[in-house]
Amino acid sequence: MQTGRTAQLVDGRALAATVKKDIRRRVERMEAGGVRPSLHAILVPGDGAAEIYARNQAKTCAELGIDYVLHELLPTARYEEIAGRVLLLNSDEAANAIMVHLPLPDGVDTERIQSLIAVEKDVEGVNPANIGNIVYGRRSLVPCTALAVMEMIESTGVALPGTRCVCVGASNIVGKPVAVLLMRAEATVISTNVHTSDQGALTRTADVLVAAAGVPRLITADMVKPGAVVIDVGVNRVADADGTMRTVGDVCFDEVAEVAGHLSPVPGGVGPMTVAMMMRNTVDAVDRPE
Repeated sequence: MQTGRTAQLVDGRALAATVKKDIRRRVERMEAGGVRPSLHAILVPGDGAAEIYARNQAKTCAELGIDYVLHELLPTARYEEIAGRVLLLNSDEAANAIMVHLPLPDGVDTERIQSLIAVEKDVEGVNPANIGNIVYGRRSLVPCTALAVMEMIESTGVALPGTRCVCVGASNIVGKPVAVLLMRAEATVISTNVHTSDQGALTRTADVLVAAAGVPRLITADMVKPGAVVIDVGVNRVADADGTMRTVGDVCFDEVAEVAGHLSPVPGGVGPMTVAMMMRNTVDAVDRPE
């Protein structure tokens, strides 16, 4: 095996900064026409990470000129109250974009809540209708993480038609939408899951490998084709030997970096781009590009 990193970094922070500049220009143009986009977020307190995410959303929206309205419900909120707030925002013309912070309280059906969000305001792309529209290539708000993955793949300059792509993980909001988007780009796509036997035999054939299984350090160097584009979607909290917690991806970064041609880091890869894609979806919900 080679020694030292050979892979070019797919820098999510740098790509996100470029996307945000374009968003800011679009918002300024919209403001000149008397329109200002707004993102309405529903939060049921109780999860520290979700509350931090909400604060970071507010900061990002302020930087881009997007109004951010946080609808903070009581920690005891049940399905009826959360659903009622979603339906109220659906009918509110001032609410251009809607998202629901997760997790929701125990006993509340997350998918049922997400399916209530108006398709044209669903900036996370979690309503099943928006996910389904991807198959037909219809104008729709695509799931943010799937969009982020595609933008990062395309930033490497790889020509997708005919390229073999392997998606490890088949979740409804990442793995499956990414696979369909790659199919629409005329790539040859393989999707694997927990039941896939000899997964490495498949991943080693991939010109583009998307790791989205939610399993820490699942993808090792011997599972990667030399020169491949590897996008790591995983966000996993693990403990070091001394007990210190840190965030790692689904890819063994250091060893895969010696084999891959392009590799995204965790943190600093798909995460920042996902936030940028949500902001772009928020603007698209008001000012859909032709």
